[in-house]
Amino acid sequence: MKRTLLTLVITAGAVVSGGRALAHHSFAATYFEDKTQRVEGNLVQFMYRNPHSFVQLEAPDEKGVVQRWSIEWGAGGQLGRQGVTRETLQPGDHVIIVGNPARNPEDHRLRMVNITRPSDGWKWGGTFD
Repeated sequence: MKRTLLTLVITAGAVVSGGRALAHHSFAATYFEDKTQRVEGNLVQFMYRNPHSFVQLEAPDEKGVVQRWSIEWGAGGQLGRQGVTRETLQPGDHVIIVGNPARNPEDHRLRMVNITRPSDGWKWGGTFD
């Protein structure tokens, strides 16, 4: 009886932990990691949260049509350790974002590589062109 219960507990633990590992998506499945795209526009919303923060931006697409872009960023805790807080970005901020574009261009999504706020020179991220 004890052996059966132990086997059941171990099996249940493996199933639960395996499900959590598979729940996180691959960035490569969603974004072109070998490409970058630049968008410039006005911030609509900054969602500082876990497991990923998001920036919502109104900016023109390649054809000049203003679109609402969703830019995926790091977790709130990770960003906090890098000096980014809930108050760092505010609606209306004019920003320039470089990111990895979504595999489906109609989604108007990017994965954040870097961000600049020209009004005060604030920057976050990797290389800046």
